[in-house]
Parts: sequence; structure tokens; C-alpha cells
Amino acid sequence: MRRLTVVVATPAVRGSHKGNRVTAVRWAGHLRALGHHVVLSEGWDGRACDVLVALHATKSYPAAARYRARYPAAPLVVGLAGTDLYQDLPASEEARRSLDLATRVTVLQPLGLERLPPAVRPKARVLIQSAHPAPPVPAPRGVLQACLLAHLRAVKDPFLAAEAVRRLRPGSRWRVAHLGAALDPGAAERARTEMTRCDRYAWRGDRPRREALGVLAGSAALLVTSRLEGGSNAVSEAIAAGVPVLSTRVDGSIGVLGPAYPGLFPVGDAAALAALLARAEDEPGFLAALRARVAALRPLVAPAREREAWRALLGEIVPGFAPSPSP
Repeated sequence: MRRLTVVVATPAVRGSHKGNRVTAVRWAGHLRALGHHVVLSEGWDGRACDVLVALHATKSYPAAARYRARYPAAPLVVGLAGTDLYQDLPASEEARRSLDLATRVTVLQPLGLERLPPAVRPKARVLIQSAHPAPPVPAPRGVLQACLLAHLRAVKDPFLAAEAVRRLRPGSRWRVAHLGAALDPGAAERARTEMTRCDRYAWRGDRPRREALGVLAGSAALLVTSRLEGGSNAVSEAIAAGVPVLSTRVDGSIGVLGPAYPGLFPVGDAAALAALLARAEDEPGFLAALRARVAALRPLVAPAREREAWRALLGEIVPGFAPSPSP
């Protein structure tokens, strides 16, 4: 098998826990497992490579444009993340231009295909994010822990969970463990205020990834409160860990969990989230049903599946490249 040199360009800096960095690091790992030489970069510095993978159509547009100007016919993969697909694309000329320049475009769940311009869809491929289960960090005794893995930024609606648990009946055992960096101005102060208003909500700040995944694995549920998601790493991580998901009804969750998944609620609706939490506490069969639905989805997030998707994609776009089956 020919060994390729692949540059994976992401706007998220080294050491960041942002979703784009998590995705880029995971993709680089799959490509290395397939036997290729991979350079993970915050852009494209002009180095020669067989393939450029530019993650985020808007933020990585400069890298994609420079690469295409230098190599008019070389393979270029543009990976759509979330805000670029659901927020930027209708208004951003750079986002649309990135898709035009690309040899292939990737989305993180099947519903993402529907948001692409019709002319782009034939070259689009779905790469559902994979995950390994992490060793659980047990929740405090007697607590039903709901894990929220979300940076404090408006698109994540990060305080909806605090508002929801304030609505629960006295004596409820639900507690929210919120892990994520304060990225919006004033967000840290708001989080501390929420903790003084409600002892059921605890913001733990930006934690190492291993710790965050352990907290998730030891929780009774994952909460996804986002206003939009291209494809949530946290949802895949919850599925891998067998943890039920309660999510806003956004494409990034529906595309993985399915439209009939019973743990979905309307965007911005704290009362609906509170009702789901109350039902999960008062009806053990409901939480068990969610757990069974998540368990059935585990093959979808198997790392071997995502790796095979990359093997097939490279086989489509690299001239003369005949990839062997992935290990």
C-alpha cells in the first residue's frame, strides 16, 4: 500500500479541548493507523503533501484557498464541523468557496447532506464520529448525575441545564456536572452565579479530556443543550460509554440518535428538559429504554467504522492509490 502524506488543518490550537481539535486529532489517529504520515496543523504552511484535509469550511478557507492555488488538481478534503454548515454557509462566501474548491466534502451525520448546495452533494461523504469508552469516574453516592460537556458559549446554550434542574421537585436526586471552558465574555461569572442560585448545578471548568470522559462514563445521562450541532463528539462518546442522552432536537443529534429517539426536546426549552429529567428519575423503565437505544447504536461509533470510511475516501480521491482493507 502506498504511504501518503496528509496534512490535517484545524483552526483549533494545540492543547485546545474544542470539538474541532478533538475531531482533527481523532482523524489524524485514524489516518496514521492506516499507515500514512500525518501532520496536524493550525493551517497550511505550504509544505508538500498528497492530501490536505481542511476542517471547518469558514475558518480553514485560507488554508484551502492557498493549497488549491498552489496545486490546482491535488486532493482537498473540506470537513464541515457545525457552525460552518448550519450558521455560516447561507451567508459566507468563504464557506461556499471552500466547498467549491474541495475534491470531497465531509459531514458528521447524514442530515448534514441536506444542508449542502445540491451541486455539492455528489462529492459529500458522511463520517460519523467514533469514540472509545473511558473508565468511569463514579458519581457521588445517591446522586443521579447529568453530565454536560460544553464550553460556555452562546451556541451551546450552556445555562439551560441549570435552569432545568431548578424546576425539578424538592428532593430530586439529579445533579448537573458541567465541564467546559468559559469562552464567552462574562460566562464564568454567570456560571458561578448559577451555582449560588442552585446547588444542583456545578461548573467544573475546562478539564483534561481523560477526566471529562471519565465523568461522562460515570453519569446517568449526557445533556446536550446546543442550539446547533454539526455532529457532537459528546454524543458519540456517550454512546460508546452506554450513557443515555437527553438532547435538543438539532440535526447533529437527530442524525446520530434517530428522529424517533425519545430523549429529544425543543431547542431552548428548559421546561421540556426538566420534564425529561423528572421522567427519567420517576420512571426507571424510561431511563432503561434510553440506555437500550444507546446500546443499539454502539456499532455506529466504532473506531473501525470511521477508519474504514477514511480508507474508502482516500481510495476515491488519490490518483493511482489502491488502498488495502484497514487493519
